[in-house]
Amino acid sequence: MIDLKHVFVIALGSIGSSKMRSTLTALGIIIGVAAVVANVSLGASFNQYFTDELGSLGSNFIIIYSQDVNIFYENELELIRNTPGIVGVSPFNQQTAAVSYLSATRQIDVQGVSEDAQYISNLQVEEGSFLTDKDKFVAILGNDVAEEKFEKDISIKNYVDITIKRQDGTSVTRKFRVKGILAGEDNTFVTGGPDRDVIIYIPIATLNEMLNVTDYGGFSAKTGSAESVREVSDEIDKRLARSLGVPSRDLDNDDAKPYRIFNQAEIIEQLDTLANSLTILITLVALVALIVGSIGIMNIMLVTVTERTREIGLLKSLGFTKSGILLLFIVESMIVGVIGGILGTLLGLVGSYLVETYLNIPPVFPFYLIFMGFFISVFVGLVAGVYPANKAANLNPVEALRHE
Repeated sequence: MIDLKHVFVIALGSIGSSKMRSTLTALGIIIGVAAVVANVSLGASFNQYFTDELGSLGSNFIIIYSQDVNIFYENELELIRNTPGIVGVSPFNQQTAAVSYLSATRQIDVQGVSEDAQYISNLQVEEGSFLTDKDKFVAILGNDVAEEKFEKDISIKNYVDITIKRQDGTSVTRKFRVKGILAGEDNTFVTGGPDRDVIIYIPIATLNEMLNVTDYGGFSAKTGSAESVREVSDEIDKRLARSLGVPSRDLDNDDAKPYRIFNQAEIIEQLDTLANSLTILITLVALVALIVGSIGIMNIMLVTVTERTREIGLLKSLGFTKSGILLLFIVESMIVGVIGGILGTLLGLVGSYLVETYLNIPPVFPFYLIFMGFFISVFVGLVAGVYPANKAANLNPVEALRHE
């Protein structure tokens, strides 16, 4: 009967007697496991980062853009507002305007919205308050507009002049009281759309009056739950298509519709696909390092078999069976793999944390990473040790004892 305790003692003794060889053997596993763990952690962190960034735009949102003028009017606004599942909707128009404060003038994007825009788009007001549907000549300034665009900071209750150029070439200027200033944001490519730090929000009715138009550029809407976003978005699409005379057969053809519609669920799905693709790609690269490490273990174990041929012959003469010798070398290989896996997992977690901190993304360490690192190292140690162990187990004891 094989004494497992005795086998482990011999295996550990062999590893301890050749520290340099064992260290070099484990190094390949350490690097490979660390690379895999770090890359999986980075992939999970990017997924969380994309979700958090998208959440800063609001939750459960649906955006509808007109692809032409004179498409969306009050009828379409009411149609969306009355769609089951919608809890808020804001029409919008946007125009680049000349904004003057004191003696300075800057070109700044001005967006007309309704009071629901704050709730839908998760707009955080740092000073003052957001506009209401009863307001007329009030402005909500992005943080950079208030603090960086002009020589002197703009405060609430100050006044700015906004000049809008109409389609007929004429210009109209109105004085706006600053009612609120938005909190600063870290805008990234994930958020897309207008940069909230360098935009001014004014009532949609006021902007349309200045532009001398009655149509809207689009709508932002919000559903009551994340689960209903896709279903409600599809329903809005059908209703708008019927209202605008788009045939039902063209519902899935964006080029046939005078508008575009997208929702939070679709964006999250696209970002998840992107993050998962990146994770798979870089993990495959890391697996190459792991394969190289396993080949290293196999090569060194083969060398070990040659070096310990006399020892194998002696063990067999003392009663070790073929299966005992096989188990001895497999255990030795697996111990090296486990040690490399533990150190590699720790190195991968520390490395991913440092990278995530440097990139300013949330560190995410799924609990399964520890088990994954351990499983990979044991598996690699087992696979890499089977062939050398089998070779050692098949040695003829008499010839092994004669080996010089």
